[in-house]
This record gives sequence, structure tokens and C-alpha cells, in this order.
Amino acid sequence: MLTRKQQELLLFIHERMKESGIPPSFDEMKDALDLASKSGIHRLITALEERGFIRRLPNRARALEVIKLPDAYSPSLQPRRGFSPAVIEGSRGTQPAPATAPPQRAAPQADMATSVSVPVMGRIAAGVPISAIQNNTHDVTVPAEMIGSGDHYALEVKGDSMIEAGILDGDTVIIRSATTANPGEIIVALVDDEEATLKRFRRKGASIALEAANPAYETRIFGPDRVKIQGKLVGLIRRYH
Repeated sequence: MLTRKQQELLLFIHERMKESGIPPSFDEMKDALDLASKSGIHRLITALEERGFIRRLPNRARALEVIKLPDAYSPSLQPRRGFSPAVIEGSRGTQPAPATAPPQRAAPQADMATSVSVPVMGRIAAGVPISAIQNNTHDVTVPAEMIGSGDHYALEVKGDSMIEAGILDGDTVIIRSATTANPGEIIVALVDDEEATLKRFRRKGASIALEAANPAYETRIFGPDRVKIQGKLVGLIRRYH
């Protein structure tokens, strides 16, 4: 499954090569997708290559080959600004048992008299962040005491970077919408207006650190203008099959 940005870039490269036979430059791709920097294009190209949609040809400048297109896509997709809770996928292998107590959990079945419905907005990476797209899939019912006041949404976790905080691949996290957080809180962070990830919030001087709870992942450091807080973790749902 491709994210919206990945699909937009793949179709842009495909259409440009159909027209001229030459892949677009990174600057052209950046402008077409309305991204702030070419680093975002590098990440998208890598993701498309890893998923088998394109191939980079060695020893040739601007050498890209489109191998396949999605089974279903809309050529009218347009790049967009901003962020909504997103489908973001990332994983690094087998998950060991969590080393710390997990966040508050809701039972899969809640008493309807004391429960509320929360929209599930897709998946978020507990791993390497990719592009953010909105994907309102369904609702989940959670105990009212879990969420308290404010606006809330849910995200399905894909990946293993937060396992030592008790957050596993396949869990559903409950997020309270917020634009600020205290150091140590687990947040949904938007990076460069195009990527989102679930990480622990820290400060490193004037910079912001997004800290994983898995030693396989490095802490990422950003200037304060590059990170926007989209919400804070308040609960977690886990289903056992």
C-alpha cells in the first residue's frame, strides 16, 4: 500500500516519462508535490524503490525506471499541504516483549453506557516516518474515563520503535489533540509538514528530540520550527487473537 505522497510522486514520474521519456529532476518533483526540501523526495524515492515500484539505474544522472503502478489509483490526485492523522508504515523485524508497563488499555468490549466512540484515522509508524495522509477508516468504542475532555482520535500502530514503552505493532493508540507537550510524553509529531510519527518528546537545548523506545532506532533531532505536535497519547487498545 502506498501513501498519498508516494502515489503522487510515482504518477508524476510516470506521466513525465510518458511525455518526454526523461525522468523529472528532484527540483521538479519537489515543486510538483509542494514539498519544502528535496530530502522529502529522497525519502519518497527510497520508499517507492523498496516497495518495487521504481528502480534507480546506476551510474546515470536522473535515471529512474517505473516498474509498476498501483492496482488502483486516481490520476487526479493533487499534492496538498498540512497534516491529518495518517497512514504511515514502518517496521524493523521481530518484536521482543515490552520492557516497561504499557499505557492504560481499554478492553476490546466496552460498556456502551459509559463509553464513547473515537474515529480511527488510519495507521501511524512506530518506526521510520513516511508521508502523512488522511485515512478515516472506522470508529472504536473506548471507556469514557480513558479520554476525559478534549478532542480525540485513534491510530493503528505499524512498526516496533515504541515497544519498550509497551506499544506494539497492531495496537490502537488513543490520542488527545494537542499542540504542546511536556518532556517525556509520547506524542504524534509532524515533521516538515509532511511526515508524522509516534515518539517520545524531549528537548535538547533549543532543539526538539523525537525519541524511540527501541534501541534499534536513533533519536532524531530537529530545529523547533520543523516539528509540530499533533496530539498526546492517552490510552491504548490491544486485541488478542
